[in-house]
Amino acid sequence: MIEWSTRLQGVQPSATAAMNELAKTLVQQGHDVINLSFGEPDQDTPLPVQEAAIRAIRGGQTKYTLTRGTYECRVAVAEKFERENSLTYTPHEIIVAPGGKQVLFNAFFATVNPGDEVIIPRPYWVTYPDIIRSLHGQPVFVDCFEEDGFKLTPESLEAAITPRTKWFVFNAPSNPTGAVYSYDEMKALTNVLLKHPHVLIMADDVYEPFVYDGQKFHTIAEVEPRLFDRTLTMNGVSKGYAMTGWRVGYGAGPQKLIDGMAIAQSLINSHTVSISQAATIEALRGDQSLKAAWNDMFKERRDFVVEHLNQMDGISCSMPGGAFYAFPSCAAHIGKTTPGGLYIENDGELVRGVLTEAFVASIAGTEFGAPGHFRISYAASNDELDRACDRMGNFFAKLKP
Repeated sequence: MIEWSTRLQGVQPSATAAMNELAKTLVQQGHDVINLSFGEPDQDTPLPVQEAAIRAIRGGQTKYTLTRGTYECRVAVAEKFERENSLTYTPHEIIVAPGGKQVLFNAFFATVNPGDEVIIPRPYWVTYPDIIRSLHGQPVFVDCFEEDGFKLTPESLEAAITPRTKWFVFNAPSNPTGAVYSYDEMKALTNVLLKHPHVLIMADDVYEPFVYDGQKFHTIAEVEPRLFDRTLTMNGVSKGYAMTGWRVGYGAGPQKLIDGMAIAQSLINSHTVSISQAATIEALRGDQSLKAAWNDMFKERRDFVVEHLNQMDGISCSMPGGAFYAFPSCAAHIGKTTPGGLYIENDGELVRGVLTEAFVASIAGTEFGAPGHFRISYAASNDELDRACDRMGNFFAKLKP
């Protein structure tokens, strides 16, 4: 008889994958489903990046690479950090991994022991706690409230730190809330971290390109250089360059940490795909003007979606400062019944009703540690967003007490 390991028993199936599977089933049944559950830009990978990959294939770059990434790719990552974040790393302090998830897993696999605590602001990206639990670590959630812009306060961070704290995970712009921190707000958090030298810092910056309303992106090691030696700054090309399927993330930090992460990576997948690394070099070194154009486009989509959400019966949505998600409250509809007869016991049932009756896929807030909300991605075409808002508005208007 096959039994799952205790490591796997603590991991929940991906809510995003489950919703996508249900959406695909409905499509196969002939329904026109608008899928806003995935955090994936709808643009194609830029043509120069595609061409760099083709050149790599034709040039024979299809062999094994170094575990931590080709030297040239790591140099390109170092150039990016220097150019855009004023952070200086050597190639030996950088690892290239098959996606941002792998960077996270490598770091935690290399450092987290059973019982170690990892501080995670809540709402959180669903993968953080699952990785920690799979390693028998202990996620410690710190609530971030909507009235505070879903932002962590220094007082809450201070209260969460204990002698068993191993890591503090910081994701901004945030998935799922889109929260963006000012320099002063981040400085207040780094002042707390300076008092606790045993705490490592995970700066998850994958949504760096998407910051709106004149705000400026900041990363922790840039804001407080004294934390440089215990910060892993991670990023990737999936979101900013529309390269989700290429599976490339990267991290930079203390060499001892990177060495441990490389050992972990060697056990799991040897290295990142050679062709994807060649494409990443072009993405990081090539023309960057497209990112600014995409930023403007996503801001327009954000404004459209949030305005329409706030016009829907029983829905309220604060304005996200970055990323490409809206995280509206649906608490007013809990306890109602859909036109199709589904009782909305919680936000999970609400998003199921929106999908099966309005044919718009989203993700329940409970999956992010925030019941009474749901997440939609506005990284979709204007036409899809327009139709999705019409469908959701009609659905919510017809709910019965």
